[in-house]
Amino acid sequence: MAGSELLLTLLGAVALLLWGVRMARTGMLRACGPMLRSSLSRASRSRLRSFAAGLAVTIALQSSTATALLISSFAARKLIALPAAIAIMLGADVGTALVAQVFALNVKWLWAPAMLAGFVAFSAARTDKTKNIGRVAIGIALMLLALTTLSAVSDAIRHSLIVQQILAAVAAEPSIAMLIGAVLTWLAHSSLAIVLLIMSLAASGQLEPAIILALVLGANVGGAIAPLVALAHAPAAARQVPLGNLVARLLIALLLLPATNLIAHLLPGLSASPAQQTLIIHGLFNLAVALIFLPLLDPLASFVSWAVPPNSPPTNNRLPKHLDPNALATPSEALGCAMRETLGVGDIVLSMLQRSLEAFEASDARLIKEIESADDDIDARYEAIKLYLVTASKSEMSDEDRRRQADILAFITNLEHVGDIIDRNVMELAAKKMRKKYAFSEEGMEELRRFHGQIVDNMRLALNVFATRDTALARRLLRTKAVMRDREVETADRHFARLREGRPDSIETSSIHLDLVRDLKRINSHLTSVAYPILEAAGELRGSRLREPAPSTAPIPE
Repeated sequence: MAGSELLLTLLGAVALLLWGVRMARTGMLRACGPMLRSSLSRASRSRLRSFAAGLAVTIALQSSTATALLISSFAARKLIALPAAIAIMLGADVGTALVAQVFALNVKWLWAPAMLAGFVAFSAARTDKTKNIGRVAIGIALMLLALTTLSAVSDAIRHSLIVQQILAAVAAEPSIAMLIGAVLTWLAHSSLAIVLLIMSLAASGQLEPAIILALVLGANVGGAIAPLVALAHAPAAARQVPLGNLVARLLIALLLLPATNLIAHLLPGLSASPAQQTLIIHGLFNLAVALIFLPLLDPLASFVSWAVPPNSPPTNNRLPKHLDPNALATPSEALGCAMRETLGVGDIVLSMLQRSLEAFEASDARLIKEIESADDDIDARYEAIKLYLVTASKSEMSDEDRRRQADILAFITNLEHVGDIIDRNVMELAAKKMRKKYAFSEEGMEELRRFHGQIVDNMRLALNVFATRDTALARRLLRTKAVMRDREVETADRHFARLREGRPDSIETSSIHLDLVRDLKRINSHLTSVAYPILEAAGELRGSRLREPAPSTAPIPE
């Protein structure tokens, strides 16, 4: 192979390996994600069971990073104690070493039947679970095919003068080799893929045992860095789990690094094959970390809690509470998270709506400012939900999931519009009334209370319709649109009657009164829109409200 062809083939094989790991992990999460989460949650009662559960789940997912993200989400919600979470991560590290051992067996030829079986299962699947099992099989096939290609590349590397010079330079500095392994693993987000890559390169005979040891140490440290970086903006309880795993791995790696040359002399006694030496180092390292730190979980957890203290409680509602990034691999679960967050936004809007009339009646400047500030919270969470839905849509979705995604996006957009109406229109009217010291007539205020109360009831109904997608509730909500239209007319007629009587209080508040009724009706229109997709899907909507035109009686021109 020419140098450029060798490099492109190597990079292509690495990309194929990473893609295969991702496909297998994603398929397993989508097919068995709830079961795996349940297994991890149940196992947290005992540290040894936690260790075993982490090992088993990581063998299934083929990724300790995925396990770290799952456990961190549990820790963030206080569903698992920190020592048990770290025990699961220690088991996950051993699990990746066992998976690497399996892929080192002479099973590369299985890529063809695995690809065929995966393709058939994915194409002919009638259920999402079968399709995702097919995705797992395709991912494993791609990994085996990548390893086959890497083996061929390794033979060519053996004769590359440039590669020999680079490896000779790295051999003199084990710390640089360790750093390279850590950076590559962090970039790849898969210690399994990088260890398999090191194994394939070692098979060429160009890697000295000391370099193999340093690269594997770096791969294990980088594998612990990846989830910590991914959770950089997560709550402190979530970041404590990967940090504990990183501290354990880094301490042992730094202790072993000065002794790489000494340990390297012992490796040929364990195996004559450099590829097998890679796997032995990887397995023994993770086993040693587990044996050393399982008895020290409490001190390690205490140190991590000190290093990353708990977050102070947020002072506003701008941080999303339910948008779990770990659920993005499973679209239906991600949509559930987005729905819960949207209902939370609905609660804020409902509170704004309820308090808006109080701001009118009391002419309370402080309350007006609080309601206006709440709209900023809504805007922030609206943007977070939109971004979350866009990210979720990058995964393969069923038609039903895409419809649900569109419904959630439409409803959260309408809620944001309602918040804007309350902030920019209703509160502006309240501020104007307070500034000019106006007072509604008793009859006018009572009409506004009734009209406003009906809108509040309709909003509660709209939130229930969104949550349940019940057709009967959707019909009931849509009927309120015509009811509120009639009540708007009735309210305006009564107000005009008071104007004709020459009532001073009605005259000076006339524009505010009518504008408030109009804005409340606009709010109701946004809320009732949630019923349309539900009734349309049920086939209960007419194509148009327009009447058919009467037949023309005009003579036909000759």
